[in-house]
Amino acid sequence: MDTLRGLLARDRRSDNPALRVAGDPEEEYDYHRLLTNAWKTGNFLSHLGVRRGRTVGIAGRQAAAVLAFLGTASLGGVARFDPPTSIDARAVVAPTDAIDDFELPPGGTRVAYGDSPDDPGAAHFERDVWSENPTLAPTEVVADDPVLAADGSSVSHAELLDTAGRVVERAGLTAGDAVVVRASLTHPETVAAGIVAPLLTGATVVFPAAGTVGDVAIATESAPEGTIVDPTAIR
Repeated sequence: MDTLRGLLARDRRSDNPALRVAGDPEEEYDYHRLLTNAWKTGNFLSHLGVRRGRTVGIAGRQAAAVLAFLGTASLGGVARFDPPTSIDARAVVAPTDAIDDFELPPGGTRVAYGDSPDDPGAAHFERDVWSENPTLAPTEVVADDPVLAADGSSVSHAELLDTAGRVVERAGLTAGDAVVVRASLTHPETVAAGIVAPLLTGATVVFPAAGTVGDVAIATESAPEGTIVDPTAIR
């Protein structure tokens, strides 16, 4: 697998659990639903002008944030988690109650998820993604393309996949494991360990509630899981 587009290959769809996000109600995606919605998210973002090298800011830790990351990666775009409120981005995907905080350059689009936004100029993630074509958008993405931005630097597809592979080996990740993401997504290593690594192996990405216990924790401090991977210490 050379790029993150490989995570979205059609033959990887299954009814195995892929993503679980705490909430009321809890959000649950199997691999069929996650990949199909990631394709649709990519198509939606492409209509907003997201393509190779363009930035998408992503706020929050909901299913929409994971889909926005995968959709951005599938187009060759560059994702930035927890972006500043003033950002040079083609789009920002954020919870509805925070979307008005963001300022974008001309041509940028604010995309709210959750409740429908009051601002008619903002897109609504759930409504607009739902209507998209469920196929992976055709585009050329190469291993050296940047896919993630943080702290003034960028991480390529190859670098993110390499880190994820080392996490899989170090933690002994297998299909069916629940990988609980407790560290901040502003660390590229957290994205590699908490999102990319589990999806590589057919495990489940978990954004926890209080009391959630999984098989592996991606955490910078103590956690109830039996195996803990500190993303800041991955080398």
